[in-house]
Formats: sequence, structure tokens, C-alpha cells
Amino acid sequence: MYDAWVRVGRALRVALLIALALLFLIPFYLLVRNGLASEQDITSPDWTFFPSTLHWSNITELFEDSTVPMARSLFNSAVIAVLTTAGTLLLASLAGYGLARIPYRYANHVFYAILGTMMVPAAVTFVPSFVLVSSLGWISTLRGLIVPTLFSAFACFVFRQYFLGFPRELEDAARVDGLGYWRTYWLIVVPNARPVFAAVGTIVFIGAWNSFLWPLVIGQDRDAWTVQVALASFTTSQVIRLHELFVAAAVSIVPLLVVFLFFQRWIVAGVERSGIDD
Repeated sequence: MYDAWVRVGRALRVALLIALALLFLIPFYLLVRNGLASEQDITSPDWTFFPSTLHWSNITELFEDSTVPMARSLFNSAVIAVLTTAGTLLLASLAGYGLARIPYRYANHVFYAILGTMMVPAAVTFVPSFVLVSSLGWISTLRGLIVPTLFSAFACFVFRQYFLGFPRELEDAARVDGLGYWRTYWLIVVPNARPVFAAVGTIVFIGAWNSFLWPLVIGQDRDAWTVQVALASFTTSQVIRLHELFVAAAVSIVPLLVVFLFFQRWIVAGVERSGIDD
């Protein structure tokens, strides 16, 4: 009798997981279905699982549209996301390691000040940041889109928590070999901290790729548009190009899926080792 209830419980769990998986896959299905459909198929009251004719030419039309530089926007987003991720990992890991390992009287005060910046709404600093970037002449440049977003208080917090639990024996061995803090960081700490680097890097990359408001304000020229700004341009007060919007959205999430699927196991491992719950 007990075995029967166990099998029933497992069957219910599997059924629930399948239902949840299908629920989460619905947005992806809609992107693919509507991206390969015509405007009439998308707006038709008679819904079909897939249109009778798949319009693969929508993909070609997307990249040939002269009003929206989709290829350029994808390239800009890729450059911004990669450079932002690299810069954030470098700055936040150095700050986190310094706060966790280098003796300094006011280290905790500095750490609490960094945490305090997380409580400041982004809207409060948005206008001063724009004025500063504008005064530097960085409007519609990669510098203006990347530099103000490089440091992340959250990433610094995660790295500090991780380095607090980093084995001191490895660092002590490095000291015996004559290594200072800088060389210990590069040669000992970084190679042994790959999970947290991968986890934080994935989160930062996804955030940079999905960023909309700052690129919208700073990237005023079409050549400086990111993919999120390009997506918004398909919906205007004059016309809504639904088929291009859906196929563009489907194309834009492909890099995120690749990055997430490649680093997903590191995300969990990195968060577990960072000591966030401590």
C-alpha cells in the first residue's frame, strides 16, 4: 500500500512539473508562432496552434528593414553586455577581495556605505548621471553606455561574502612563496573562484542585455541603439509591426538562452558558495 502511494506521489510531482514547464514555455511558443506568422494570422480571432503557412521571410525582412538597424543593435548590445560584464567582474571582485582580506580600519564602514547605495532608487541618480555623461560628451557613445554602469554594489557584496569563506591556507601558502595581495588575487584566488565569477557574470550579462531606459536616453543616434531600444521602435503611435516585433524578440533572446544554458550550473554553485544566506 505504501509503495502505491509513493508511485502516486511521484506521478503527481511529474505531472505538476510538466504542467509548470508547459506554462513557462508558453511565452517562447508565442514568440516563435507569431514571429513566423503574418499580421492577419496574429490578429485573427480564429486562433490556430501554428499558421498554415510559416513566413520564414519575416527573419530576412527584419534585418533588411531600413528603419530599424537590428543587426547593428544586436552588435551594440553584445559589445555593451560583454564589456560591462568584464568590467563589473574586475571592479567588484577587487573591491570584494579587498574588503574581505586586506586589513583596514574602516573596511566595514566602506562596505556598509556600498550596501547603502543599493537602497538609493535608480531614479534619484538618473538625472545627475545623465548630466555628467552629457558634460563629458559621451552621448551616443559606448563610453556613455558602459562606464556609468560598471560598478555593482550587489556584485561587490556577493564577492565579499564569497572571499570571507575562501580557504586562508591557500593564501598563506602564497605568502610563504613571497606573493603579495595583488599576485595572490590573480594567481590563487581568481582561478579557484570560477563558480562565483560565472554566476555573477551571468547575472550581470543578462541585466546589461535587457537594459532599456539608460540606453534609450544615452543612445540617441540610431547607430548607438541597443536591441531593447530597437524592439521598442516597432511599436509607435502610427503603426505597430507585430510580426517584426515578435521575430525580433525571438532573435534577441537567443544569446541570453545560450549564456544561461551554458552557465546555469555555475549560477547555483556560485550563490551557494557566496554565503548570501549567512
